[in-house]
Amino acid sequence: MHRDRDFELKHELPANTDALMADLELDTLFGAMALGDAFLRDVAERAVLVSVDDPATVLYRQQILADCLEHADTVREIYALAIEALGAPRTGYFSPLLRSPGSILGNSVRILELLVGVLRRLHRVAEQRAGEFRSSGFTQLFATITSELGDDYLREVESHLQALRFRRGVLVGAELGSDTKGTNYVLRHPPNGGTGWLAWLAAVRRSPGYSFQIADRDEAGAQAFGELRDRGLNLAANAVAQSNDHILSFFGLLRAELGFYIATLNLHAQLAQKGAPICFPVPSAPGQPKLAAQGLIDPCLALKLEGSVVGNDLDGDGKTLVMVTGANQGGKSTFLRGVGVAQLMMQCGMFVTAESFSADIRDGVFTHFKREEDSSLERGKFDDELSRMSDIVDQLTPNATLLCNESFAATNEQEGSEIARQIIRALQESGIKVLFVTHMFDLAGGLYAQSRATDYFLRAERGADGERTFRLLEGEPLATSYGEDAYARVFGEMLDTAV
Repeated sequence: MHRDRDFELKHELPANTDALMADLELDTLFGAMALGDAFLRDVAERAVLVSVDDPATVLYRQQILADCLEHADTVREIYALAIEALGAPRTGYFSPLLRSPGSILGNSVRILELLVGVLRRLHRVAEQRAGEFRSSGFTQLFATITSELGDDYLREVESHLQALRFRRGVLVGAELGSDTKGTNYVLRHPPNGGTGWLAWLAAVRRSPGYSFQIADRDEAGAQAFGELRDRGLNLAANAVAQSNDHILSFFGLLRAELGFYIATLNLHAQLAQKGAPICFPVPSAPGQPKLAAQGLIDPCLALKLEGSVVGNDLDGDGKTLVMVTGANQGGKSTFLRGVGVAQLMMQCGMFVTAESFSADIRDGVFTHFKREEDSSLERGKFDDELSRMSDIVDQLTPNATLLCNESFAATNEQEGSEIARQIIRALQESGIKVLFVTHMFDLAGGLYAQSRATDYFLRAERGADGERTFRLLEGEPLATSYGEDAYARVFGEMLDTAV
């Protein structure tokens, strides 16, 4: 996910997450990415909502995603190995009641043997498939696996694990302390390198020293002997347990980082089945506003709709205001959501549902969409709009993007237009990009009459017969939103019959 650091799965989500989820209908997007997997859902949310802030990371992830799309089976195989490895601790027989070094060591050895088996299979995949991948992310991953997890190393680990089973008993060394008690307990290798139990037994008999035997019914003696054994095993138990934690941490990170690409593969398959356009966007560094697209659609609508979705073109490079007006039910809100989702998808390294898309990196995407009346009746709709806008302004930075859908329409047009006009111009002057959908002609017409080079006006197309094409074209705002078309659809037949 990053060239020089790990992906933070526990990263805190932005404060405006709930608004983005509701206004951009991201639940549909994340549902398609997760396919019912709670872990993939969590990864998708954090990757998309906590976007990166430099084009280099975006391009780095795009290259990895391109490899994933070309070699999906291999990527899914590696992901499955990570899940299998993380399930290894559940195969042990460890009881929380048995916390002695001996029981910890025995359980850790069993788990580590399973993990080594998975590591061996992971090494085999890397060795066989590395040449098929071109991205620097996968190249580095496979190079690390093949160099650090070679057959010689894994055989040595397996040899150590066999020794740690202590099938011939445990050899512990100690010193006699000043208080005549044992100290500095150390686990030792069997004499002569441990070449067979007969050789070991012979070496023990030849070595000078004393021995004793515990009586069969001497429970206290057996307990004391067990405590001595555990003192010798303590360091080995800690070392093996830490090795398990280290390997499990590696597989946990591998699962999290690959989880993003697995979720993206899930989404890609569903959108491709719908026939949606898909492209890798072109990100640019912050500083100069850019926003251009061809055939841009809202992926969330495409996932829900049975038929195809009409795409729209956009030429907003150098623009800090995109004002969208036109006929009711002409696709304006859908277009706005499409732009917002595309910006989020681009900035986390995903593809975009368009024939082409380019934009500059933004500090964040914020939304101010119309809401239903406050059910608690503590304040009216207009008060709620102003309060939400105040909260958003407190979070905005000079390089953010704000999407407004019918903002300030809860009061009369003159007041709503004046408030919106002042907010829009103030945000523009602060370097914030604003996309604003409105029916208020006083607002749109006034801005158009005094338009700046940084303003861009789109209008939802309407056929001569009132048909909605759901296409947005560059054009001057009109004084009507063709509400009579909706009136005719609802009441026309009834009125004709009454006449």
